[in-house]
Amino acid sequence: MKSNTGESALCSCVLMLFMACSSSTVESAATSATAVGDRVVFLGTGTPNALPDRSGPGVAIVAGDAAYLVDAGPGIVRRAAAAAQNGTPQLDPANLRIAFITHLHSDHTIGLPDLIFTPWSGADREEPLELYGPPGIGNMAEHILAAYDEDIRIRIDGPQPATPEGYRVNWHEVSPGEIYSDSNVTVTAFRVNHDSWRHAYGYKFETANRTIVVSGDASPSASIAENCVRCDVLVHEVYSATALEGRAPEWQRYHRGAHTSTHELGVIAAEAQPGVLVLYHQLFWGTTPADLLREIGEVYDGRVVSANDLDVF
Repeated sequence: MKSNTGESALCSCVLMLFMACSSSTVESAATSATAVGDRVVFLGTGTPNALPDRSGPGVAIVAGDAAYLVDAGPGIVRRAAAAAQNGTPQLDPANLRIAFITHLHSDHTIGLPDLIFTPWSGADREEPLELYGPPGIGNMAEHILAAYDEDIRIRIDGPQPATPEGYRVNWHEVSPGEIYSDSNVTVTAFRVNHDSWRHAYGYKFETANRTIVVSGDASPSASIAENCVRCDVLVHEVYSATALEGRAPEWQRYHRGAHTSTHELGVIAAEAQPGVLVLYHQLFWGTTPADLLREIGEVYDGRVVSANDLDVF
């Protein structure tokens, strides 16, 4: 058998170049598709615990020329600004105009003053914030505005240029059902079980191309699978079933009544059959994202991803 080392080397180089070009083409196409299509951007995947690499709960549904925020955890506007720099201009702070709050726990609402005032004072937002949420969201918004009354007065009446409407809040206290619709999206609120909150919601977003369901904080709730039903993306909170056993008894009781374990979430996902299950508001307690995925995989064999801040799906 004859071999031509020179010819073999040349063929290998050509093949490697072809593969590299092909790979680059596929990656560019995927990046381009993500950049122009509907997407889910994670602005915060954390919990009340002050983890430095995970901001408080916050998700953005981006459709058309607009971004629709779910919850306002600590750091939400700066995470939105980072997402805008990463290629999602709809999340530029000046464009943050619509938000949906799942429930009134502090870790989901501490960022509300940030969302109300920073896009106005730092980015010249011209329109009021449209804020949707459960009963009580109006009272919260009005008290925030009252707390910052002097700041508003000085910015409006002083020498600093300021738009006259950008700090205002049009709040909407909603009940389960369709609560919002425009040319990009229809939003449905549904009840979930969470601790002793009388009003805690998940939200379903339906665009022309995708259906996205966000659980908010919830213990296992039949409404989540009912609203997903093969949805494209299911965003769901979770805690490690294994790590819970090491918690104090009173915390075990609380989490079992207020949140969803990895094994319980696997059962929900098996019923809902989402295109992808994305974890956020993740309680690790010493475990890792890989541990959460393994625990869910014990009861569910679909696609599951543990989200980090600024991930895009």
